[in-house]
Amino acid sequence: MPEFSVAPAWTALFIGLFALFAGIGEWRKPGHWHKLIGEIVASPALQMVTGLVELFLGAVVYLANPWASPDWLSSLMSVVGGLMCIEALMVLAFSDVYMAFWLRRFGPLSRLWCGASIVIGAGLITVGALHF
Repeated sequence: MPEFSVAPAWTALFIGLFALFAGIGEWRKPGHWHKLIGEIVASPALQMVTGLVELFLGAVVYLANPWASPDWLSSLMSVVGGLMCIEALMVLAFSDVYMAFWLRRFGPLSRLWCGASIVIGAGLITVGALHF
C-alpha cells in the first residue's frame, strides 16, 4: 500500500508553487489572467477542457487527503480539492455566467488578485515544507 502520510504536505507544496508562480506571472504582465478568462468565455471547447482538468485535479487532491484525519493540513487540502470540484462543475454547467463574473473582477482588481495568489502560494509552500 502506498504511503500517503506526506500527501498533504506535497499537495500544499505543489498548489502553493502553482499559486505563487501564477501570481508572479500576472504581476509581471498584468492582464494575462483577464485575457485567459476571456478566451475561456469565448470557447466552448476551452470551457469543457477547463472543467474536466479542474474536476480531475480536484478529485485527486480530495481523494489523496482524507477529510477525517487528525492532520489539519489533510483536512484543509481535502476542502480545497472539494472546492475545486465544485468550481469545475460550475464551469461545466454555468460557464457563461460564472466566467463572466470573474472576467469583471480581474480587470480592475488584477493587482489585488495576483498579490493574494502570491501570498497564499508562499503560505502553502511554507506550511507544506514545514509539514514534512
